[in-house]
Parts: sequence; structure tokens; C-alpha cells
Amino acid sequence: MFDPFNIFFKSSRYWLVKNITKLLTSGTRRVEFTDFWMGDQFCSLVFTLSNLYLFACSYTVGFENWHKCGSTANTWPAAFILAMLPFLIRLIQSIKRYVDSKLTTHLINGGKYFCGIIYYLCYYIWRHQGSLRNTSFAFWCLFGALYSVYASAWDFWMDWSLLRPHVNYPFLRAELIYTDHIPFYYFAIISNVLVRFIWVIYIPSVSAPNMYLRLFIAGFLEMLRRWQWNFVRLENEHLGNMDQYRVTREVPLPYSFDDNHHHVGDTDDD
Repeated sequence: MFDPFNIFFKSSRYWLVKNITKLLTSGTRRVEFTDFWMGDQFCSLVFTLSNLYLFACSYTVGFENWHKCGSTANTWPAAFILAMLPFLIRLIQSIKRYVDSKLTTHLINGGKYFCGIIYYLCYYIWRHQGSLRNTSFAFWCLFGALYSVYASAWDFWMDWSLLRPHVNYPFLRAELIYTDHIPFYYFAIISNVLVRFIWVIYIPSVSAPNMYLRLFIAGFLEMLRRWQWNFVRLENEHLGNMDQYRVTREVPLPYSFDDNHHHVGDTDDD
């Protein structure tokens, strides 16, 4: 990532490093599209980020004792901090956008990420207590359902602008770019909801795959969901830019304009 030589796509690597740095300084500057778009990508990498601690801890205690570093150990707060970091960044970005624009939609969006932080807090507390059917389990299920419904609704109505009435294709929108792949939209709607509720895979306690295998399956499916989400999200952003006349292309003029030679008495014909 930090290789200074102009090989292995140096400009792309440095672009990524620069934008990750901007994420870590969210709230100190104006939030642009790249900032919150990258933040959304990292929200789908919770499995990867939370396991960075597990990976480092396994080196410390030895890989034969890596289970000591799991969420049931006393070290779970470190994994939780890494897991909720993308949500915290997006929450700060939403608050900053509200301060700059005074649009309450940004606060509503921020509420989604705050709900996600509470969801992961309840999850790690539940796992730390041995995955018992107790109060922490009830709160985890409650906030899991709330966050999944919240996020799915925001995906459809705001990020994708779907579920519009009186359109050519039911539950879609008036303008579409991928007109040759209409079934894709319906597949995206259904699969997006299913993966948003993938946390239910953790509930079974008997006759179920190992919890770490279930974590991997959930993380992998969330990665695919975000990959799919990006196509419709960028399509919606492009259409919104067109509607608000933000898509422009500067055409170079065949001459230069010099203010010093433009006199007040010059006419339009001149």
C-alpha cells in the first residue's frame, strides 16, 4: 500500500490511502461523495475489521490458543471498537452533513448508524456471556431487527430510490439505466433484505455449524451484498446529478478571453 515506486498502480494505492485517512478525520472537513461512499464500503467490512484484533492476538498467544482471543474472552471490547468504527465514522459524517446543510434527512441517516453501533454492542455482550438466552440476547435480537428494517428501508427509498408508485416496472423507479437487466433489480431487492437479516444465522445453538464458520458466511454474503448495492447506488447518484444539473462537461473555447482588452464600450457584436 505504501510502496513509493511507480509500480502496482501507485496512483490507485495512494488514492485509497488518502481516502482512508480522510475517513479517520471525519467531522473536520466538508463531507463529499467519495467520503460517505467509502464509509459505506467499510460498513460491510465489519467482519474483516473486527478480526484484525483476533489475528494480532493469535500471534501474541500462539495460534494453538487462538480461541482465547474470541468474543467470549475479556478482550471483546477491542473487537467491538474495531467493528463499530465504520458506523461511528458514518455517524460523524451524517452529523457534519446536517450541520452544513441543516437537512434532517442526514440526522435520520445518522440514526441508522447509531442503531448499528448499539446492535454490535448487544451482540458482543451476548457472545461474551456465552450466547445464552438471556436479557442481552433479547436486546440483541431487538436491535438486530430494528437495524435491519431501518437499513433496508433506507436502501430502497433513499440510496436506491426504488419502490416508486406509477412506474413502468412495479416497485422500481421511473428512470433506469440497466434497462436490459430488469430482473437484476428485483433480485437485488430480495437478496438485500435477506442479507440484511443474516444475523439470524447466529441464533441456533444446537445442530448448527461452528459459530466462526457462521461468522465467515455472514461476512462473505455481506461483502457480496455491498458489491451488488454499489451498482444501484451509483446509478441513483448519477440520475440525481442529472436531475439537479450537476453533471456538466466543460468544453474548451477555441480562443482565450483577455479581460484587459475587453472595454466597457464593446458591443455584443464586437
